[in-house]
Amino acid sequence: LLLIVITTGSCSSLYAHNGFKPIPVDSVEREGEDWPAFLGPRGTGVSGETGLLNVWPAEGPPVVWSKEIGIGYSSPTIVGNRMIVHHRPREGRSPGPVEIVECLQATDGKSVWKYEYQSHFTDPYGYNEGPRCSPVVDNNRCYTLGPEGMLLCLDLLSGERLWEHQLKEEFNIPDGFFGVGCNPIVDGDKLIVLVGGQTDSGVVAFNKETGDIIWESVGKNTWDGISTGVRNQTYSWTGEEMLVSYSSPTLATIHGKKHLLCLMRQGLVSIDPETGEENFKYWFMSRTYESVNAATPVVIGDKIFISATYRVGSALLQVKEDGKSYDVLWRDTNNMQNHWSTAIHVDGYLYGFSGRHENEAQFKCIDLEAGRVEWQTRGFDDDPLTRYEQDPETRAIKDKETGLQAPWPYYGRGSMILADGKFIVLGERGTLALVEVSSQEFKEISRAYVEGLAYPTWAAPILSRKRLFLRSENRIVCFDLAEK
Repeated sequence: LLLIVITTGSCSSLYAHNGFKPIPVDSVEREGEDWPAFLGPRGTGVSGETGLLNVWPAEGPPVVWSKEIGIGYSSPTIVGNRMIVHHRPREGRSPGPVEIVECLQATDGKSVWKYEYQSHFTDPYGYNEGPRCSPVVDNNRCYTLGPEGMLLCLDLLSGERLWEHQLKEEFNIPDGFFGVGCNPIVDGDKLIVLVGGQTDSGVVAFNKETGDIIWESVGKNTWDGISTGVRNQTYSWTGEEMLVSYSSPTLATIHGKKHLLCLMRQGLVSIDPETGEENFKYWFMSRTYESVNAATPVVIGDKIFISATYRVGSALLQVKEDGKSYDVLWRDTNNMQNHWSTAIHVDGYLYGFSGRHENEAQFKCIDLEAGRVEWQTRGFDDDPLTRYEQDPETRAIKDKETGLQAPWPYYGRGSMILADGKFIVLGERGTLALVEVSSQEFKEISRAYVEGLAYPTWAAPILSRKRLFLRSENRIVCFDLAEK
């Protein structure tokens, strides 16, 4: 049975359909956490789950299921036994290419419902045209944001469209380098999005139930005339800026005051999430024109760590008790340069991936207070020929000792989460690793080759109910990490 939904109003140029009636979803059979948004339930990349495998078998953790999907760079999200994945099929559709928001059963990958709409986004740099933003699930509602700026609210149970905004047209968003790429967040009755609109719609809060606009903030009034710190130069707002931020906002309570922290393309802004009023701002923009900020701010007590590539580096701010000002404790252009992967704080140290390009990327540990690099690694610091060999015909890499197909030696611009006291690392060529948390030295516990995961594997791992989910450009693989 095919259910056709003809959209109207602002969406008249689009079409959407569910490919079939939603199927019943199995109940949750394991205790554990949901992963309802980008960077998980705490927005930090840290899972509270325990009872995971301490060491993996040589062939890697058990695979539960693997499924080919459309292209994209966004991580899925999970609530209960429902996984939401946003993707774009490679093959053409009539009357044109589409994006798909799809609900899968987390236990087996079986499709529950689909919602499709037309998308004509083309990446100007030749990257794929799929979604960049992770879905957000809250109170049986699913929110997605496509690279063309289509903001959707769907019913989690049925896939029915509840409301939408075409952000690019509604907020006058200049073309961005890689499309729209901010992961929205939910705060109370609000859905908050780094829209990047002119003139002062850099950040917009929507009513999550109705889609109505609650407030708009950040733009010309924020940045026009601010000192850039370069030879007494000030920034002059032109109205033609590429404003889209690829960082995601985060919420924190500092000195008893709630802050919405947004790393915009120009720099960090603290906003009162109730009113949209700005508390403070900090210039943090590369002098390179083709540059973006993509990592999420990391909050440790009253301190805020921010980082970017493109010769920007990182900085640590300390918010004063008035909540309206701060001190810069340190700024360093080299110690940590997060690209799109957000650093994780553990016991006074920051761990993260640093580097703009794959061949220069390092997994690093730095001291929070001093910004000092404690160690750095590419993931494999010996001569790879001592451990691996490559088949001259298939180009497959094999471990000389085990004879098993091996992963790419280096992590590149990887991503990671922290779970049960260990880092789960995903390299950009599909290398999966389990790494000890230590400020003293880098110590990899296990690594695995994952069949079907290939470059570019840029989506961050997610963990729910002891199952690990990895997304490459066009595939999702589910592993069982439960300790036996």
